[in-house]
Amino acid sequence: MDGFTTLYGILETALKQAGEECGMLLGQELSITLSDSLLTSKSSYFGGLDDGIFVMGVDSGESYEGQFYLVFSLPDAIVMSSILLGIPPARIQEKKRLSIIESDDIDAFSEIGNMVNGALKTAFLGALPNKVSLKLLPPKKYIPEINKISAEEPLPDGDYLMFRSRIELPGQEMNHLDVLIPTHLGNLFDPQPAVGEAGGDEKTSAGGEAESVEEDRLEAGSAVNDGVESIVVLEDNEEQRQQIIELLAFTGFQIAEGTLNADIKELFAGRNVKLVIIGSHDADDRELAVCIKVNAMRQDFPPPIIMSAECWTRTAVLKALKYGARDIIIKPFNGDDVTTKVRRYCKLAAA
Repeated sequence: MDGFTTLYGILETALKQAGEECGMLLGQELSITLSDSLLTSKSSYFGGLDDGIFVMGVDSGESYEGQFYLVFSLPDAIVMSSILLGIPPARIQEKKRLSIIESDDIDAFSEIGNMVNGALKTAFLGALPNKVSLKLLPPKKYIPEINKISAEEPLPDGDYLMFRSRIELPGQEMNHLDVLIPTHLGNLFDPQPAVGEAGGDEKTSAGGEAESVEEDRLEAGSAVNDGVESIVVLEDNEEQRQQIIELLAFTGFQIAEGTLNADIKELFAGRNVKLVIIGSHDADDRELAVCIKVNAMRQDFPPPIIMSAECWTRTAVLKALKYGARDIIIKPFNGDDVTTKVRRYCKLAAA
């Protein structure tokens, strides 16, 4: 994910410190290493979950008002809380296998959360120019197919910056810690330049290399301002492509359609593309690569991308988001789900 380098650095420092302090608390060597960042949404994130999770809200105040979230996998929470409680290794593995977590475990895990929050406080206070206060909220448990998701639970709907860290603990198979920060709060912590203010003829790519993109900027800006408002639908299966097109009729936008091998430059020509919907079968690398092609068309003005597929794995979801998709849809289509997402990304009023 481009940008947010200041925020990435703050979290990298904080989580490294949190790992060291949690290790001292547990009496074992533990590390938390920030490894990746990407833009996601609540629906995409929860659509890719296999294990249960613990969500710990962090209330941010003073000059940076909002709330962000620490998300631990349930197996990791069980392991760390059990070690803190002095439970024998064999029993820890049994609890992990059966997803057993009791009130004592939750209390112990809250202590670990307090260590992480303390490290966050130190890093944020040291790096930000204005005063910030961080208060840890009680953990919430969520298990797929058991607990219900609502608009506000276990965290609010919306777009998030996801910062993923590896957790390493000797002798244990650990997962990761995700820090989910709403995009509006991320922009308070680390203000991003508006489009066109990023420094003349250069932009920073994900790999950190600068390249001239002025010609592309001008072409994209002209297309965005002057083109026909459109939605692009890319899908090899003609029947499913027509199904999506019918669902999009309510938008009033012109629909440009094609297969995954279509000439995307031609489809974009003369259009103000509001949204791209990419349909695939199993979200393999060839199909996911279409997201990269779409983003390459408008590097500074990328349209939102919704990726649909019949078969999603956690890896495929993460790849789709990393390659530029804003959201995912699981086939067969749910009409209400599709129209809700389209209204949100095209900024259309509710019916």
